[in-house]
Amino acid sequence: MEEATPKMLTFKGKEYPCCASLTMGIIGGKWKTVILFHLMHGTLRYSELRKQMPTVTERTLSLQLKTLEEDGIINRKVYTSKPPLKVEYSLTDFGKTLIPIVQSIADWGDFVLENYSN
Repeated sequence: MEEATPKMLTFKGKEYPCCASLTMGIIGGKWKTVILFHLMHGTLRYSELRKQMPTVTERTLSLQLKTLEEDGIINRKVYTSKPPLKVEYSLTDFGKTLIPIVQSIADWGDFVLENYSN
C-alpha cells in the first residue's frame, strides 16, 4: 500500500505543510505578534511603534513591517504633503481577523505570569 503525499498549502507563493504552519509563517517569530498586538488598538506611526518596542532594532522592525505588509496583514500609509515624512501603520481587514488570536496569546501570557512565575 502506498502512502499519500501530504498536500502542501500555498499562500502568497510560499508552501506550508499544514494550517498551523501557515499561521505561524504569517505571525510567527519574535516581533510580528508584538507589532500586531500594538496595532490592535489603532493606527500607529513608525516612531510610536518604536517607543512601544524599545528592544527591537530599526532594521528588524522595518523588515517585519514590510513582511506583514506583503502578506496583506497591515497597511502602510505615507504622508508626503509636508516634511517631515510621516508613515502610519494599521491593520487591514484581513489583519483584523487575527485580533482574537493575538488577544488569546496576550491573555495566555497574563495567565502564565499570574499562575506560573516565581
